[in-house]
Amino acid sequence: MGDRLRDAVSPYLRSHAANPVDWFPWGEEAFAVARRRDVPVLVSIGYATCHWCHVMARESFSDPDLAARLNAGFVAIKVDREEHPEVDAACLAAAGAFTPNLGWPLNVFMTPEGRVFHAGTYSPPRPAAGHPSFRQVLDAVAEAWTDRRGEVESSAAALTAALREAAASAPAVSPLTADGLARVVDELVAYEDRQHGGFGGAPKFPVAPLLLGTLGLGRSDLVDADRRERVRGVAERALAAIRDGGLRDPVEGGFFRYAVRRDWTEPHFERMLTDNALLLRAYAAIGDRDTAAGVVAFLRDVLRRPGGAFGSAQDSESDVDGVRSEGGYYALDAAGRARQPAPAVDAKVLSGWNGLAIGALADAGTRFREPGWVTLAVEAAEAVLAFQVRDGVLLRASLDGRPSDAVATLEDHGGLAAGLLEVALASGRVDLAIEARRLVDACLVDGRFAAPAADPVLSALGVPGGSDVSEGAAPSGPTAIASAAWTLHLLTADPAYRDAAAATVAPLAAAALDRPIGYGAALALGVAMAEPVRQVVVVTTGERDATLASAARALPTSVTAVLDAPAAAAFAAAGFELFEGRTPVGGRGAAYVCEDFVCRLPVTEAAALA
Repeated sequence: MGDRLRDAVSPYLRSHAANPVDWFPWGEEAFAVARRRDVPVLVSIGYATCHWCHVMARESFSDPDLAARLNAGFVAIKVDREEHPEVDAACLAAAGAFTPNLGWPLNVFMTPEGRVFHAGTYSPPRPAAGHPSFRQVLDAVAEAWTDRRGEVESSAAALTAALREAAASAPAVSPLTADGLARVVDELVAYEDRQHGGFGGAPKFPVAPLLLGTLGLGRSDLVDADRRERVRGVAERALAAIRDGGLRDPVEGGFFRYAVRRDWTEPHFERMLTDNALLLRAYAAIGDRDTAAGVVAFLRDVLRRPGGAFGSAQDSESDVDGVRSEGGYYALDAAGRARQPAPAVDAKVLSGWNGLAIGALADAGTRFREPGWVTLAVEAAEAVLAFQVRDGVLLRASLDGRPSDAVATLEDHGGLAAGLLEVALASGRVDLAIEARRLVDACLVDGRFAAPAADPVLSALGVPGGSDVSEGAAPSGPTAIASAAWTLHLLTADPAYRDAAAATVAPLAAAALDRPIGYGAALALGVAMAEPVRQVVVVTTGERDATLASAARALPTSVTAVLDAPAAAAFAAAGFELFEGRTPVGGRGAAYVCEDFVCRLPVTEAAALA
């Protein structure tokens, strides 16, 4: 039955290949078959390290009787949300009309024309705690389709029209002001779990984008000194609790996805590239070298693939002494783990997620003067560009060098471009900065950002696509591309990048004023863009300039670049105006402090720079 999934790029789809369900991958073929058979479509969405996805696969999708019912009355499509984020975002938007408890597995029922008329998440194999079984869900959907077709199609069309209208409407935009940011700080301080650290109750997620946004508020001159101190304390207490509670693997160093309990114990044991990349950045920002080094070790030793790019996640489940266990492997010490098979790694390489890791490794390596970490970032950047760019077009995903047909999103272009810019400045590799600029330019049309291509199936069906702008686990696509563009403006002085970034981030930053926990990355970028622009370039002549470089990196700036003279000249020649005329002085390294590209006279002593 699973022949269509057996050779999929997504390991999640491959894991369903042995199901008795007659799965289709995402594509036009499935909808064509549904139209021919005149049956509804089930779009079932999950990802490889999703615990409840595994559970539902075992309980329902592996049941021959239930699979026969599903095959007889539906066309079933299996989707990896990490491979096709546009499809996931579109289905989530529609599913919100049917259930407030969105999550994965997400099971969405559509007409053959792609109109959603029912949706839900995990369903048990038998009725439990007031929840119908999955068979009952299938029967109810089939009954509605057969006996109340007109009502189904009418409500589905109305929902699609409402979603199109919502996607086309422009949100109200309020500028980031000192008063608005003061309210944000007060809300975050009030929302803190003062007993256990972090935000809210159980389950407890690290919400790394918000922690980084909170650290940004703690440094911003737009926030008064008292609030800066209080909000920084919120972030530091959360990071200490995450580090010292049950969310950190003490053996391999990486962080688990979330904790079941409010006190950070009983984690769900999947380990995601996104969480670990962003937490690496957060611990580097507060100077916690040991924790940062543990995350780097996890990225290097567990998620890194041959060639240097990073896989997307490690599973929560594995066999321990021949018995399937969630988390059992992680309860063992290093010696015990060596005798057991490690949980599987989802080895698919995602461009945007790798960009997060590349940028975090470059940032941490620079802060802690760990050149090996910067080298990991460079190697990952080279691997992603080698395997994920075909004929100049960026790909969303690949597995072992084999490309997915999923289109690259704003998250991919922006996340990878931002990471490339950071590693370019950390390594002096102007070619990486040039590629970052090309990726951003590919999305810049008439002063606005849009992905170069949309999902072709959604487009053919007329289903509203777009990206998920929520930022609970990672920056959204719009924030990612705006962040990369803002950095390009700081390096090139091109106002087109500044204006497009401002137009993109403004509605998200405004939303962050009302709901900061859902827009942490947009909040951080909005704050950074609202502050005065301060740039520092240090042109070095050798190790003797290390003190000057360290002093420069300690300054609060919009961007800091430390390069040798040949690299600075190469950046200038490539059109990165910030480096124009930046040379050593009298044979010594020199630091240039600039505000909006107007630079003071260079200094050669760290004390003068400070």
